[in-house]
Amino acid sequence: MAVVTPFTADLAVDYAALAQLLDFLISNDLQYIVTMGTTGETPVLTREEKKSIIEFTFKHTNGRVPVVVGVGGNCTQEVINDLQYFPLAGAAAVLSASPYYNKPSQEGLYEHYKALALVSPKPIILYNVPGRTGKNMTAETTLRLAAVDNIAGIKEASGDMAQCMEILRDRPADFLVVSGDDALALPQMACGMDGVISVAANCFPKQFSAMVKACLQNNYGDAKKINDGLIAGYELLFAENNPAGAKAFLYELGIIENAVRLPVVPLSEALHHKAKSYLKSFN
Repeated sequence: MAVVTPFTADLAVDYAALAQLLDFLISNDLQYIVTMGTTGETPVLTREEKKSIIEFTFKHTNGRVPVVVGVGGNCTQEVINDLQYFPLAGAAAVLSASPYYNKPSQEGLYEHYKALALVSPKPIILYNVPGRTGKNMTAETTLRLAAVDNIAGIKEASGDMAQCMEILRDRPADFLVVSGDDALALPQMACGMDGVISVAANCFPKQFSAMVKACLQNNYGDAKKINDGLIAGYELLFAENNPAGAKAFLYELGIIENAVRLPVVPLSEALHHKAKSYLKSFN
């Protein structure tokens, strides 16, 4: 799951709260951690802060769960530089979001990831999230990349079920496909996805993990019962902004401060009240 970056009230990185959050997640049966994904507010972190957070996460998790590190961007050479700069020896893999804003062609996306795979010290997990990047990576491009050495899988967050099914139908046997959409994770796993990199698991780790495990055991009746209770939570998480929703929930759980860096702002008062009420009824 994709971990938020806790901040203090004065917006410094809050390492004590990060330690508490990591312990909360691991103790509630999360199977792996993604640090420095976009849910970690990477666009507003300095390079030095990212490095420090990665090092802290490795040290604090201490091998209890695998750690995946997010390293992405819209300048291929700069991402290559980051792959050489960040401490990745302890990482299980690198999650790399496709380039944003410059909207490369499908050939550009292919060449971008191919260049990263050539230099990355760890296997690359592609991340297709057109709602944020402005450009969808097609199933055809994903499947071309699946044949490239050192590309291990994809976090697929297009929301396009037909595209997801095409990837699942034609992928190599050893190519990992995980959901990047909490609200679609159940039907996507029913189609054959291997799991999910979740935002909701920050806030409801025990329940979300139980839902995923039930899916992977083909127990979709129990999975649906759990997921039905989570649907309103998914809606609240993403109603205004991610990770403002997740941070509001974690604040109400007493784990972190309700602090985000501009241009993101905390949830509106009305929505925060709904999140608080939902959490009370949910627990």
